[in-house]
Amino acid sequence: MKKLICLLSALIVFGVFNLYAPPGDPGGDPGAGDPPVGAPIDGGAVVLLIAGAAYGIKKLRDKTHTGESE
Repeated sequence: MKKLICLLSALIVFGVFNLYAPPGDPGGDPGAGDPPVGAPIDGGAVVLLIAGAAYGIKKLRDKTHTGESE
C-alpha cells in the first residue's frame, strides 16, 4: 500500500511540474506561410466507433440469447 501511495504521489508531483513548464520553441521560419495542420482525430475516432459498434453488437446478442425483453 505504501508503494502505491508513493507512486501516485510522485506521479502527481511530476504532473504538476509539467503543467507549469514553459512552452517549447515552435521552431521553423515565422514567415514561411505553411498551411495550418488539422487536428489528428481520425485514428482515435475510428477506434472509438469500432469499439462502440462491437459493444452494441455484443449487447444485442446477449439480449437475444437470454430472451430478455425491455
